[in-house]
Amino acid sequence: MIMKKKNKNQTSPVFNNRMYFFLIPALTFFLVFWIYPLLQLFYYSVTDFNGINYDYDFVGFKNYVKVFHNGTLINSMKNTIVYAAVTVVLSNLIGLGIAMALNTKIHLKGFFRTCAYFPALFSAIVVGFIWSYVYMPSSGMIASLVSLLGGDGAGFNPLGDYKIALFAIALVEVWRGFGTTMIIYLAGLQTVDDSLLEAGRIDGCSEWQLTKKIKLPLIAPTITINVILSVINGLKAFDNSFIMTNGGPGKSTKTLMFQVYETAFTDQKMGRASAFSVLAFAFIILITVIMLYFMNKREVEL
Repeated sequence: MIMKKKNKNQTSPVFNNRMYFFLIPALTFFLVFWIYPLLQLFYYSVTDFNGINYDYDFVGFKNYVKVFHNGTLINSMKNTIVYAAVTVVLSNLIGLGIAMALNTKIHLKGFFRTCAYFPALFSAIVVGFIWSYVYMPSSGMIASLVSLLGGDGAGFNPLGDYKIALFAIALVEVWRGFGTTMIIYLAGLQTVDDSLLEAGRIDGCSEWQLTKKIKLPLIAPTITINVILSVINGLKAFDNSFIMTNGGPGKSTKTLMFQVYETAFTDQKMGRASAFSVLAFAFIILITVIMLYFMNKREVEL
């Protein structure tokens, strides 16, 4: 009888099965704090729940119909898209530009990187309050500079002008967020092989040509990550419109998330707010998937 030698590297099936038990804590957390609230959101969206009284009735899709017909969805979607577009474009352009500048051999490189990332360390509430005073008419920092230069500092009130208030709070998010995109771009740029750049310089390529033909194609996945993260962050914007303008003036800075908050806690219509949240969730998923598709397609072309 021939005895088979047991392979030392062969693990027991019992041990392999036990490894799945390590998934239980994370899976439980995921089910309790993500799946269950999501299912509850869908359930409340078809009721007239007001958030306080649990004696509510099933109303079907009436909440969805009211959300579409009262005009708040279209206005908040428009504001959210404009806000996201401004923050995505500017935070990525500024972050990429600063990352390229700080990826060169300059003195105090670490100090400048720290300074550029510093605004990202503040919470949204702190940043909102700080910039509310910066934008303040008459006595605010910008208004004081305008008056010092001979302009009308008292008339400077971007948060009170419905035409530019949305852009003003979007710039605050750009100031707070470009440091994060810079760090990610910097990590991507440091993976570019210096020998490729040196070969390009020997062939007579300018720095712009090296950037366009070598650096940008090689950091295409990094660009995709930054753009997608910026899009998601812009589409779920709430903090600045709540802290700095409270959705005003008028409805000019009411984003999707702010409208959900107002419907739920100001109007006390939790059922309708849930329907609003479901539509906002679907909208964010749709935009993110479309962006991811085009960004991945762009990576392949590069």
